[in-house]
Amino acid sequence: MPEIRKGIYQHYKGKQYLVLGEVTHSETIEPMVLYIPLYGEFRMFARPKDMFLEEIDKPEHHYKGPRFRFVAQ
Repeated sequence: MPEIRKGIYQHYKGKQYLVLGEVTHSETIEPMVLYIPLYGEFRMFARPKDMFLEEIDKPEHHYKGPRFRFVAQ
């Protein structure tokens, strides 16, 4: 699985997120991505790395491609 670059990513729906890096789930040892939405309350979130990197097909949004794409450091 590719390494996650720290920086700003854009979700396929348009909002941006600051990725702080990779973390490991303490019980399952699953790789996770730690990020902060650049809107709202600016709380930290973790999402499974495979879900963060997955390619999606969302015909209702007329979109096929990465769930998040890297846009800046």
